This record gives sequence, C-alpha cells and structure tokens, in this order.
Amino acid sequence: MSQTSSVPNCRVSKLLGHLTPHATAARPAPSADQLAGRTTFDGEFKYSLDPKGILTKEQRQFYDDNGYLLIKRLVSEEEIERWRVRFVQIANGEVEPPATMTVMRDVAIAKRKEKGEKFITKLQDWQDDEILFSYCKHPNIVKYVEALIGSDIKSVHTMLINKPPDVGLGSSRHPPHQDLWYFPFRPAHKIVASWTAMQKIDRQNGGLFVKPGSHKGSLYKHTYPNDGIVNKAYHGIHNLTEKDGDAMLHVEMEPGDTLFFHPLLVHGSGRNNSTRYRKAISCHYASSSCGYEDMTGTLQEDVAKEIEKMAARRGAPITFNELWQLKSRLIQGKEGTL
Repeated sequence: MSQTSSVPNCRVSKLLGHLTPHATAARPAPSADQLAGRTTFDGEFKYSLDPKGILTKEQRQFYDDNGYLLIKRLVSEEEIERWRVRFVQIANGEVEPPATMTVMRDVAIAKRKEKGEKFITKLQDWQDDEILFSYCKHPNIVKYVEALIGSDIKSVHTMLINKPPDVGLGSSRHPPHQDLWYFPFRPAHKIVASWTAMQKIDRQNGGLFVKPGSHKGSLYKHTYPNDGIVNKAYHGIHNLTEKDGDAMLHVEMEPGDTLFFHPLLVHGSGRNNSTRYRKAISCHYASSSCGYEDMTGTLQEDVAKEIEKMAARRGAPITFNELWQLKSRLIQGKEGTL
C-alpha cells in the first residue's frame, strides 16, 4: 500500500489541542469478553433502539438475528455521481485532499506513481472534505443509523473504495474480519457501519460477503492471512481463509443500495474478477456515549501498535485512541465522551 498524503506535525498539534485528555489512573486491561462488547439494549429487540419508529418489526428482528440490514435504493444516483466526481478530482490531482485524508494504492500497483482513477484504490478519513462528508450526513442514512444506535451520533471512520480488477495476486480481496478489531471504543452494539453501492456490485466484481448471526459471538484474533498478499492493515480472522469467505452469504447490490451492519459481524469482500473497478462509499458511526478503552494487554494491542507506527511514518506521532478521536466528527446530538 502506498499513501500520497501526510499529516503535518503542526496540523496534528492543532487538532490534538482539542482532544479530551485521557485518564491517567492505572487500571487493568479489559478482558477479551469485555472488549467484545456483547452487552445489548434492553427491550424486545436487543440490537436496535429505533426511537422514532423508522424500522418495521420485521426489520428489527432481522437485524437482531443476522447483524445486518439491506435497504434498497436509499440514496440517488445523482448523489452517487457527485461523490464519484469528487473521487476522480482527488485521484487526478485536480483537488488537494485535506491533510487528514489518506489516499491509497493497491499493493499490486503501489510502485506506479501515476495519477488518475485507475491508480487510486481508496480514499480514507475524508471527514474534512465537505463534499464526501455529505454522505455521512445524508438524512436517509442518518435516520437508519439513529434507528440502530440512538440519537447521539458521531462518524468515526470514512472510506470510498475503488476496488481494482485483481491481477492474480488476491490483493483486491479483504479477508473475513470484524470491524471492531480496529476500534478502541465500546460498547459494540452502539456502533454501526453503512456501506453504499455506487454501481452494481455482485460476486464477480468483489462484493461484500457476510456471516449472518456472527455479531452475537466474540471478537476474534486477527492476523495477516497466509494464503496470499493483502494491503497494509487488511487483517483477517486468524483461522479463516479466502475459501471460508467464498462460502459465506454474498450480498448483491444495485446503485444506492445500503447495507447497515454490526461491528462484530464477520464479513469481507472477494477478489474483483471483473475487468471494471468497483466503487462503494462507507461510513462507520458510533454513539457519542461510547468510551475509549486501553488496548494494552488485549487482543488488539498488536493492531494498535501497527496503526500507531503507520501514523508516525506519516508525521503524526500520536496514540491509537488519539488517532480515532481525530477521525471522529459529530453528526447530531450531544458530543458525549467519544
């Protein structure tokens, strides 16, 4: 993976000045079960709040049972085109990305420094780009997020993925994983992802696969897979292979279709075996009432250290928790503790 943007130290210093100081009192590291965040909401439905009655009873039951919910045609193709154009402008060098944005290339083409849509495979952390961030604030998206995790909402991670055709190395795939592996905040049931297809997405071009019901399990140890190369920080559950992902449920999506899913849901994406790039846009949200945990001595200690090293190489020598605080941005409601 290659990154073409960096975070200047002055920018980091300025942003860190707005962070809530961490508690310095020593405390034991949370257990694996505590970090899995397996607590649930009270009431008939354990994984959604739905304060405004947006979801049907059937939808709430489906999310409880399966850990994901597909909403068809949730955003318009005109809006998708606006985000696509912004991606192209940044990929072409026509627009300077914010200092906090990461511009990524697939490991298979990382040495090729050309600009353009075919050479950039992901924009990440675009909370400071107002055009792309309009996705996170989209009222149709936010109303479903609120239905699942409550009214006080922050965005915590943003991605626009331009999955390239696979060149035979398997680098276009994302191994089976759980998003909570990357997050130091809890509880898990107050976190949800939205993932919107920007074009027709199917098994052929590397769409999402999911393991229904896996959100009710624990947080598993993740490592780099040993069955092929993947991009930096594309970890997978240590005992699952690409074949395991192939055997899971593959979700076919039309432009504007949006999948909402729990951070413990086992999911991933297959190789892009088509000749076309595959675009999707995504945001992770968390309740602002969530709190940060110390990853020292936990399953996630290694990933925390790896991400801190990556940030330091970009000129941002900050902690794992501070990095996630920089990524977060209030959508609605109270600031809270997150």
